[in-house]
Amino acid sequence: MQAIWNDIVIAESDDTVVVEGNHYFPFDSIKQEYFKKTELTTMCGWKGMANYYSVDVNGKINKDCAWYYAEPNDAASKIKGMVAFWNGIEIK
Repeated sequence: MQAIWNDIVIAESDDTVVVEGNHYFPFDSIKQEYFKKTELTTMCGWKGMANYYSVDVNGKINKDCAWYYAEPNDAASKIKGMVAFWNGIEIK
C-alpha cells in the first residue's frame, strides 16, 4: 500500500491494518521528512485520543491530514505505532 500526496509517495508498506475503512501504516513506513506534528487532537470513544501530522510536499501543505494514537485504548491496541490518512491523501 502507498499513501500519496502531491504526486509523492509519503508512506509505503505491505503491512497495513484496516480499521473503519482506513489503512494504518506502520510508523517506520512513513517518510518522516514530509511530516510535522501539529497541536490538533481528537477523541474517539473506542480508540482514544488521536494526534495529528501535517504533510508538506514541495511547499504544498496538507494540514492535519495524518493521525495516530500514541496510547490507544485496549480495543484499538493493534493500531499503536501506526499512522492513517485522510483529506486528499491517496491510498492505493
